[in-house]
Amino acid sequence: MKKPSTTRRTKRRNNPDATKQDILNTATEEFANYGLSGARVDRIAKRMRTSKRMIYYYFGSKEALYRTVLEQAYAGIRTSEAETRFDNLSPTEALRLLIDVTFDYHEAHPDFINLVNIENLHHARYLAKTASIQSLNIVIVKKLEDILARGRAEGAFRDDIDALDVHMMISALCFFRMSNRHTFNALFNRDMVNPRTRAHHKRMVIETVQRLLAR
Repeated sequence: MKKPSTTRRTKRRNNPDATKQDILNTATEEFANYGLSGARVDRIAKRMRTSKRMIYYYFGSKEALYRTVLEQAYAGIRTSEAETRFDNLSPTEALRLLIDVTFDYHEAHPDFINLVNIENLHHARYLAKTASIQSLNIVIVKKLEDILARGRAEGAFRDDIDALDVHMMISALCFFRMSNRHTFNALFNRDMVNPRTRAHHKRMVIETVQRLLAR
């Protein structure tokens, strides 16, 4: 593994925010690979070429570091959605774009998939302690509410499925193909990230959600 350069280490010492972010990036890989119980702060420190004391100085404890990693992981997908403009599109086009963004994000961030799976093993115990994540996730539900409301006003969408149901369905379809990609490939010999399979699955997810909502 390539060691950080002296220049990079000097920059970290002079920039606490950069140091914290470097720790979070390394900790994300550690928790995603080993889970909360299997992750080791001394391993993170070794990779960072810093001390456990420095990590505890910034984050307080291993659990607090894990919660911050979760916050950053959820903030990533929510930021990706927030930076996408939906209000200048028709409801159908906005829905398609939202699915597209969600689908691509899940595939590009396998650590996020692993962290969500790990937190579910803990019955969302640590997620429940993090109010900022809950407020972040409300934003996407509100965006969906707006898209659905506009679609219903135009007569394009049915009115008996709420935004949280739609969010769950989009998440489930995009999440499953990545969280189960290895077992699915082993059982059925189908590579979920093969470009042709990927394109087919994206069309399938979009059409499934559109047909569910169609009036």
